[in-house]
Amino acid sequence: MGQKIIALDAMGGDHGPSITVAAAKLALDEIPDLELVLVGDETQLAAEFENHNLSENRRVEIHHASQVVDMDDLPALALKKKKDSSMRVAINLVKEGRVQACVSAGNTGALMATSKFVLKTIQGISRPAICTTLPGINGHTHMLDLGANLECTPENLAEFALMGSVLSQSVEGIKSPSIGLLNVGSESVKGSESIKRASQLIDESRLNYYGFVEGDDIYKGTVNVIVTDGFVGNVSLKTAEGLAALVSHVLQNEFKRTWLTKLAAVCALPVLSTVRRKLDPRRYNGASLLGLNGIVVKSHGSADTSSFLNAIKIAALEIENSVPQRISSAIASYFNQVEEAVT
Repeated sequence: MGQKIIALDAMGGDHGPSITVAAAKLALDEIPDLELVLVGDETQLAAEFENHNLSENRRVEIHHASQVVDMDDLPALALKKKKDSSMRVAINLVKEGRVQACVSAGNTGALMATSKFVLKTIQGISRPAICTTLPGINGHTHMLDLGANLECTPENLAEFALMGSVLSQSVEGIKSPSIGLLNVGSESVKGSESIKRASQLIDESRLNYYGFVEGDDIYKGTVNVIVTDGFVGNVSLKTAEGLAALVSHVLQNEFKRTWLTKLAAVCALPVLSTVRRKLDPRRYNGASLLGLNGIVVKSHGSADTSSFLNAIKIAALEIENSVPQRISSAIASYFNQVEEAVT
């Protein structure tokens, strides 16, 4: 495949150019066939380019945008009043075919609304979904939706299952990813009528459907893809983040309590370092907005350089594996299957 060209919303997130430009430098060093377009205030970006020795690098360029979408801006405001924002311009570049993907650490609601407005959804997909990778006992798990759609129909959930399966196939190389539908129990009689109907739809598809899974299956790695609505998905993710912070806080306090616990901490340091590395959230930063006619990856707003770099890598991987095109083909095949079953 040829060069991968990605637009970065260089002004988005809590830290803006100080992080995005540094991450861009690392990405260019690590990915030989990568080109980047950093969108934002030309003066600020030029100064950061000088700081990171990027001014003479022909694989990266600045595309000026006069506005910035703030983290507390309403999506409607961003759409109507900030048409020359770094976020909007970066997504426009995807639409125009000048780049193959966009990465932003900006306002999630505005990013989803703008992406859907500019790029539109793939034919057959009613709603895009946010999907990310989570660590598990038996490997990684892709989970969607994580907040884009607070209420979902059974048909929406079936679409999410299809998109999650395609993503897992593409980026993980799993031939037939297992799909689980998040529920209050694994028994077929449990759950709302909507969840039961979604289970039926997924089961009737050609996907590798495992069945219902529960909250504790998310980090067990029971299945490759977990499907849920955006409300439950977002709460589940934030709960896990809070629990991780609590465990870290308790461990630090306990190890500092006495000279004996401090000694124990020194002895346990190699193990603790390994655990911290494996569970480092920076390794999993970068959520895909699936179902769009283009690749958009959302980085955490507070991402540091390493975190934002990972989001760029995810976008590059999705370009390499033509994820939107694969989703489009899978959706077309699914509807052909449904039509054949009816006739």
